[in-house]
Amino acid sequence: MSNSESESPQVAVTGAAGYIGSRVVHQLQRDHPDWELVALDNFYLGDVRQNGDVTVQHVDIRNRDRLEEALVGSDVVLHLAAVSGVDDCDTKPDLAYEVNVVGTNNVAWFCEKTETPLAFPFSMAVIGDPDSFPITVEMARDPLNWYGETKVLGEQAIRTMAEGSFPAHLFMISNLYGAHEIDGREVSKNTVINFFVNRALAGEPLTVYEPGSQSRNFVHVKDVANAFCLSVEALLEETEPGAREFEIASEEDPSVMAVAELVQRVAREERGLDVDVSLVANPRSAETLVDEFGVETSRIEAALGWEPAETVEASVRDLLRAD
Repeated sequence: MSNSESESPQVAVTGAAGYIGSRVVHQLQRDHPDWELVALDNFYLGDVRQNGDVTVQHVDIRNRDRLEEALVGSDVVLHLAAVSGVDDCDTKPDLAYEVNVVGTNNVAWFCEKTETPLAFPFSMAVIGDPDSFPITVEMARDPLNWYGETKVLGEQAIRTMAEGSFPAHLFMISNLYGAHEIDGREVSKNTVINFFVNRALAGEPLTVYEPGSQSRNFVHVKDVANAFCLSVEALLEETEPGAREFEIASEEDPSVMAVAELVQRVAREERGLDVDVSLVANPRSAETLVDEFGVETSRIEAALGWEPAETVEASVRDLLRAD
């Protein structure tokens, strides 16, 4: 690591303008105002360019020389930059490969070269259709789509390069939802729960892909960001190289139809809105269609003291009240 123990640590965040990254930068400033934060993004989707006292630098992780220049001196790297989501990766497969695979290799290459600890998220899309529950990071990787495949390749690269070189925390994240604020501005993403809330506010039907019984485990963006902040604190103390993997999830795994019906009910209670729920043909041929989605989370609770604080209903209610 480049900073001496007497200095405040320097923490770098890629994808710092995005949905998770901007919340991480916000929380790190709040919890550790003396730390030096290096925030990087290419502004492909995220556009938070100023976050409190931190200016987000325009750096593309595909440019290894520019990336290395920006990361020099970091004591921990949080690598959150990605082309995320099944649809975006399907429509831009080359970009997804360049960012999620080549870009992640570039970050891991820097961490191997400098022995800098790294934290990295991958998706439960790497599992495909689970054949047992609860889901754990030990399960075989069998992704059903290109997004999942790119995340498997990124995960494998970090595990390989971390061995004997640097400590790494790899987080398998369940389905995100919710919103947060940066300097009075809402940061959100078109996740399924947010999608339903926005449809309800627009008076449009809540369209559920068939069969509707498919279950998802949902976790709030604030809870995920908190896991990364706890990870930084732990990685600053870790010296043992190699990757450790954790699941980030909640105990809530309703069906997509149940979520739509929840939003329908809360929209009526909070806003007097009457919206329909309709089942439509599923355009995704490669989608996980299991009826339960329980996830084992004792590993991260024991190692980092993390547990989720948000709930789906409370967050849906907040989203509908806030508009």
